[in-house]
Parts: sequence; C-alpha cells; structure tokens
Amino acid sequence: MKKHRERDGLLPRMEARKRKEGFTYRYHPIGKKPINLGQDRLVAIRKVLDLLGAGDDVGTIARLWEQFQETPGWQRYSQYTRNDYKQCSGPLLQIFGDTRAADIDATHVSKYLRVERAAAPVRANREAALLSNLIGLAIDRGEAKHNPCREVRRNEEQPRTEAPDPEDFQAFAVWVASLGGQKAVIGMAAEYAALAGNRKVEFLDLAWPQIDEAAGEIRVKRAKQRGKKRGEVIEHIEITPALTELIARLRAARKDDCLYVFSNRYATHYTPAGFKTEWSKLMSKALELKKIGRRFTFHDLRAYYVTRHKAERGALPDLHANPATTARVYDRTKIVKRRGM
Repeated sequence: MKKHRERDGLLPRMEARKRKEGFTYRYHPIGKKPINLGQDRLVAIRKVLDLLGAGDDVGTIARLWEQFQETPGWQRYSQYTRNDYKQCSGPLLQIFGDTRAADIDATHVSKYLRVERAAAPVRANREAALLSNLIGLAIDRGEAKHNPCREVRRNEEQPRTEAPDPEDFQAFAVWVASLGGQKAVIGMAAEYAALAGNRKVEFLDLAWPQIDEAAGEIRVKRAKQRGKKRGEVIEHIEITPALTELIARLRAARKDDCLYVFSNRYATHYTPAGFKTEWSKLMSKALELKKIGRRFTFHDLRAYYVTRHKAERGALPDLHANPATTARVYDRTKIVKRRGM
C-alpha cells in the first residue's frame, strides 16, 4: 500500500480554498480537471484516499497504532512504557481495531471502560490512555476532529493499603531459597526489592559492575523520569549488612561469570513478562502450601521497603521527585505516634 505524506493536514495535490466561512477543498489529478471535495476536510481526505485506492483502513485504530510506533514521541518513551503500550494494544485492537477514530464517540469509550473491560478496570484505564494517544494522532493527521477519551471519566483506582507482613515475607523468602535453582533467584530478586526499594524495571538487568562493594553502594538508574531528568537520575543505594549477605548468596549462585546479577537459565537477565510469569507461579504455590497467609504483589515489596524505612530510620526514602508521591502511594504505616500537649 502506498504511503502518503500529509502537508499541513492535507494530502499531496489537495488544495484548500478560503471562503467567508471555513474552506472548500479540491483535488488536482495529473492532467485532469480539479475535483471538488466539499467543505469537510476529513471527508475530503477520505475521498482522495478512496480515489487513490488507499482509503480502506485510513484513520482506523489498527492503522493508527502502526503509525504511532513510527512517531518521534514513541522513540522518546522508555522501553518499559513501550512494552506496556504493546500489552494495552491487544484488547484495545480487538474492540476498536477496524473502527475509524472519527467514528468513536464518548459512549463507545465509556462502554469499553465500564462493560467490555469491567473485569480489569485499572488496566482498562491504561488502554484508554493509549486510545486517547491514537485519536490524538488521528487529529494531527486530519483523520478525526475531536478526542472523546477526554470526555469520559476513568475508572476509579483504589490504591493498595497493605504491605506484606514481615513474618510472612521472611517465611516466603526462606521457603523459596530452599527450592534452589531459578526459583531461588526469583526469591533473591524479591529480597533485593524489599531491601533496596527499586522497581523491577530498574534492577532486572542489574549488572555486577553496578555493585561497588568497596564504595559500599549499588548504582541504579531511576526509571519513570520525565523531561530533562530522563535517564539522568542515578541512585546510590547503601549496601547494608542485609544487602551484603544477599549479594554473597547471589555471587555463589552466579553461573559462568554471567554479567547479570539476577540471571535466568540462559545466562541473561529476565524480561519483565518472563519474570512476572515466574513470580505468579511461585506466589500461587506458596499460597497452596500455606507458606504465606495472603497474596502480595511484587510491587508491594516497594511499599514494604518504604514502610520499614520510615519505621526504622524515621523518614521516608527518596524515591520520587515529589515526596508526596512516595507518601501517598507507598507509605502503608498503620500506627502513627504523636505527642500530646
């Protein structure tokens, strides 16, 4: 299929003629008289694409998704965000893939959020964010006029309020360590998250040169930074006695001088999807064998770290540019002490 470059929202050989109110559009075929296209720019573009035999999927969400991945904005996203959007595209394209962006209205978006994706309301919000980006691209390309996603309230997201119980987590860590092999590596990754507070995306590819035991610190790039700070904030994490003991166990489990600290069976680092699968299997088995009292997510380990840090060191750790975000999302302290008068 031929690709057509747009110029100021119009296709090549299209003309916009100023009127008292708005514009009227024409198309100039080579060697033929101009073709009147009317006053609606979107309809005019579709007519030209139909004339050229390229209009069947113009402005559809499926085609916009392909085009979105070729934009400069896509290149600026972190690999984590790109992977997340790719996961979001699956269910989104099942419903809207063949639909033109211009034909989607607020009722369609609302139905998607409340009915078609009712079983996964939080994930549906992420998918709606992607849909909004795709319709925004359609507007830039002259293939839609407004973005209905901005008119629809997102599903309410209830933040998790519980951190793993320390005794539960320790029991889980001891049990997983006893299993050995790759399961033990997953368990040690969980211990690292609980002790250092990093996100998975920040340490799944952690390499041994980033661990400087002589200086007593681990150096990790902070994820989810925006603007000029993207990729520039380096965290220096203190190597505590507990981390020293964990690093020793990780060195003992190292295979063939592998570069990565948390290596998989192929002597490379885990992908987020691969790690998620293995973690889910371990958590289900731990519940089945009653090794833990209740399920917790891997992301809860970040809250576990924050809550312990506050209790033992008297302050929240520096995890975000805005400390209020750390307090709101990760501090799950149940007891608050204050002085009386």
